[in-house]
Amino acid sequence: MLAYVLTGYGGAEAMELQDVPKPIAGPGEVLVKVFAAGLNPVDYKQREGAVRLITRPRLPLVAGSELAGIVEAVGPGVRRFATGDRVFARVDKASLGAFAEHAAVNEDLVALMPRSLSYAEAASLPLAGLTALQALRDELKVKPGMKVFISGGAGGVGTLAIQLAKHFGAEVTTTASPRGEALVRSLGADAVVDYTKDNIAAVLSGFDAALDLVGGETLEQTFKILKPGSTVVSIAGMPEPQTALKDLGAPAWLTVLFWAASFGLRGRAREEKVKYRYLFMHPSGEDLAVLARLVTEGRLKPVIDSSYPLEKIADAFAALEQGRAKGKIVVTMDSRAG
Repeated sequence: MLAYVLTGYGGAEAMELQDVPKPIAGPGEVLVKVFAAGLNPVDYKQREGAVRLITRPRLPLVAGSELAGIVEAVGPGVRRFATGDRVFARVDKASLGAFAEHAAVNEDLVALMPRSLSYAEAASLPLAGLTALQALRDELKVKPGMKVFISGGAGGVGTLAIQLAKHFGAEVTTTASPRGEALVRSLGADAVVDYTKDNIAAVLSGFDAALDLVGGETLEQTFKILKPGSTVVSIAGMPEPQTALKDLGAPAWLTVLFWAASFGLRGRAREEKVKYRYLFMHPSGEDLAVLARLVTEGRLKPVIDSSYPLEKIADAFAALEQGRAKGKIVVTMDSRAG
């Protein structure tokens, strides 16, 4: 089968299309004929070696974090899925495998995809959707009436986070360029700050919670706009000790490393009397089913920036790394992907 393989660490040359053996569904796994897969910043960060302290897969390895397709076969012990089911998944972080014509995935990471979506749309949901859901629901505990700030609202996670925060009853403010303002407002944002000209700390205040999707100066400004005692959850800042303990179950040395690396950032949060948390989402078929239900109810919709055939995946990565996508970039393996 054709697959996009991570052969080493480095730039674009470290990934290449190859003909590789088709996987077999092992115990507890389903074999998915992949119709589409989503691209995410973590995919090129893995290629660059930026997450080697957290996960060091054995190379070469078929890359890719999320997919949608049809169950072609089931392994021993599978009970929740059958051949022909239309499914989507955030694949295992260590084994990856989404950028291929077939993938074997543990059934616990899989859910039935919403009937209303194309495979391309469904493939864009798992990683970004799970990140937004787990940040807002589990970490920030967003409830009706809360005033929530989300930076980078026009990106892959941001477009879903705005919709989920509104579903939870929050008043949502986000950042976007003039080019992205209409999009984020159409998704439910109550207020939009133009990050190309405004310092958010100068124009915003009094927020109950924040989801940082940008990092850097924007994250440090975010500390200043929260009420004392509030929390910032980030996926773009620096991992901190709770990341190692809660999200990764990591050894003590990594906890200490994260403690040291995030010391200054946590100190600046304390100066503003707020809490800082870096989140690594966890794959979950159960949470994917929650997202699917929200899509079916009309409360959540994916936003696709662009789509490329698998043969053009290098072009898709080049577009992703420019950082200007509105919503998600996907690759398709089948003409039926939509």
